[in-house]
Amino acid sequence: MARDPRDRPRHGNRPGRAGRDLPPGADIPIIHGEVPPRDVLLRFISEHPEQASKRELAKAFGLKGEARVELKALLKSFEEEGLLEKRRKSLIRPGGLPPVAVLDITTRDVDGELIGRPAEWLEDAGVAPAVLIRQSTVGKTDKAPVAGLGDRVLAKIFPAKERGGPAYTGRIIKVLDKRKNAGMGVFRAFADGTGRILPIDRRGEELSVDADFTEGARDGDLVEIDVVKIGRYGLPRAQVKAVIGSVASEKAISMIAIHAHGIPHVFSDSVIREAEAAGPATMAHREDWRALPLVTIDPADAKDHDDAVHAEPDPSPDNPGGVIVTVAIADVSWYVRPKSALDREALKRGNSVYFPDRVVPMLPERISNDLCSLKEGVDRPALAVRMVFSKEGRKAGHTFHRVMMKSAAKLSYSQAQAAIDGAPDDRTGPILETILKPLWEAYRIMTVGRNRRQPLELDMPERKILLKEDGTVDRVVVPPRLDAHRLIEEMMIQANVAAAETLETRRQALIYRVHDAPSLAKQESLRDFLQTLDIALMKGGNLRSNHFNGILSKAKDRPYEQMVNEMVLRSQSQAIYSPENIGHFGLNLLKYAHFTSPIRRYADLIVHRALVGSLGFGEGGLTPDEEATLDDVAAEISTFERRAMAAERDTVDRLIAHHLAGRVGEEFDGRVSGVTRAGLFVTLPAYGADGFVPISTLGRDYFIYDEAHQALSGEKTGLGFRLGDAVRVKLAEAIPLAGALRFEMLSEGRKMPTAMRSFHKSGKRGREGARRQPGTRPPRARR
Repeated sequence: MARDPRDRPRHGNRPGRAGRDLPPGADIPIIHGEVPPRDVLLRFISEHPEQASKRELAKAFGLKGEARVELKALLKSFEEEGLLEKRRKSLIRPGGLPPVAVLDITTRDVDGELIGRPAEWLEDAGVAPAVLIRQSTVGKTDKAPVAGLGDRVLAKIFPAKERGGPAYTGRIIKVLDKRKNAGMGVFRAFADGTGRILPIDRRGEELSVDADFTEGARDGDLVEIDVVKIGRYGLPRAQVKAVIGSVASEKAISMIAIHAHGIPHVFSDSVIREAEAAGPATMAHREDWRALPLVTIDPADAKDHDDAVHAEPDPSPDNPGGVIVTVAIADVSWYVRPKSALDREALKRGNSVYFPDRVVPMLPERISNDLCSLKEGVDRPALAVRMVFSKEGRKAGHTFHRVMMKSAAKLSYSQAQAAIDGAPDDRTGPILETILKPLWEAYRIMTVGRNRRQPLELDMPERKILLKEDGTVDRVVVPPRLDAHRLIEEMMIQANVAAAETLETRRQALIYRVHDAPSLAKQESLRDFLQTLDIALMKGGNLRSNHFNGILSKAKDRPYEQMVNEMVLRSQSQAIYSPENIGHFGLNLLKYAHFTSPIRRYADLIVHRALVGSLGFGEGGLTPDEEATLDDVAAEISTFERRAMAAERDTVDRLIAHHLAGRVGEEFDGRVSGVTRAGLFVTLPAYGADGFVPISTLGRDYFIYDEAHQALSGEKTGLGFRLGDAVRVKLAEAIPLAGALRFEMLSEGRKMPTAMRSFHKSGKRGREGARRQPGTRPPRARR
């Protein structure tokens, strides 16, 4: 039986101070076949992050049998003590960097070497570590990509061997975005030829532009600029580098986000030529499925249709009451081949980006809206999966096919749902009994399996912005969540699972969609918060999605329901793409890969190529060169996904700020959506917009930040505000270009619980709110 690793001798170390007897630069003592002491193991993990998985550590120390079990227990104790954190399958020291990271190159050292810092870093994790960028030859002929100051890069991370400098060195894998230090703003012209740059970022500041550096920019133009001088007095000076276009033009708001986030949005001539030259797919290596009545069900305004579905009872006597569900996906791999111009452009974009007023597609319209769109009544190539389910919702098996199909009908979600609900139209009436009702029966059976699986069931309504013809906001709506949506969603999930299972069975490398369990630190924060509501969350690192569903059910129909949903969401890790499988926590699935949207996601295209190659489906399979780069590709497309999300969110914020700019001084109903030491974030449910209430404007009391209760409460009055509270606010300021709103609180707050007030009196308090002096202007809203 393996010993408890906490009973091992500490080799002179005090608890929590592992590594003190190993001076910097000392060789790490390794005795093969024996579990190393705590300090040695921690030092090895710090200096060899690329070998910091359980398997690689066991290999490095030559551990087998009982020694591997002891190593596993020791690593688990490190996690529980907070000495290590788990990232995918690797372990890193808290505050450390993973083996591959996205860096922003921010400065140079005294020797002129470039210094980068991680692009994403938690504020409460302290100062982001510095990385010394090494730009050296990696082969006899090939050189590493060359980066410059302000660039964003994907880099391989190594602990620094030399002491006294940055903690890490980095080798550039790829330059993701150039000149991230180049700013953007809106040009305002003055009569004397000079100008002013108005910021488009909440953290930005105004800049002045001399007459010689305007580059012909006109009043109201969106421009790209470089800061050329920052003095001790006056505004910083800038130089206009490029004029992007007028902010008064149609779709200008989304263009700000596109340029600010560096999203590629113009296809090169070579890409367009390649797309236009593409012709219809052949029947080579394809089955003829054109007689199968597959249908597409999409949003009413969809321009491309990349998935179609069909269901029928299983005729097999071995599966009474079972169903056969077929999902067909556009065969993008036939048209977009590795190393082609289309492929290079698709990888550079990573995914399509969706704004309220436009779509920036991953592929040209000739491919996405024509050749690969499963149009009604038109022959189209597809990859299809046929899945068999028992009446209990258990999948009995599946097979993949490369086919030629012909969609029997193009339907919208609301149209299909109306037919099922008893209001068919001319299009859905003829196919109600033969196509739609079998689909809904299959969905009913699949729901049995879904309920047994218990994926995370967060209730977070999604709002949609409807625009007028001039591109301004008409209204914000919450579209109804229909069974038609859930049907397509569940069938796509099962198709994704089938793709991952098939490729694993074939021992084929692929890119998974993975979602790690919440970190222990996030679990503890959520647990502290839930305790304030007398809701218990079990301890330990083996939480499953059903445990969180239990929490959500306890909050159902309670005043704090939305608050609990928000906090559970914040506790979750971020889903990413990875060639290493750790499962999908949120969906409660062991194997999951994105397969169903190759028109708009590069990850799905990789999975399609892997299926084509491993199943012998003909041309367009995954190449050995692609397999060798899956780590880098997964890291890139995960970054591009976050870039798209940030751009979409910024655009919505700016559109809403423009919409409300003329309503400064009006009162609104809101809900506290965030609590910080600096103040409150308040969301307006009617608009899906959020703004900031600075703590200095809350009143004459001292307001104290209580992280456990997610509250700000007055030290003298005991009145305060808590996450989820309904409040009344007045719009004090709107900054449309930055997408920022600032509110003044009209509600006086509510009496905080006695436990919170005793917590304050004990002296365990956060930063006090500063009183605003009469006549001073409240600080601008920041996020």
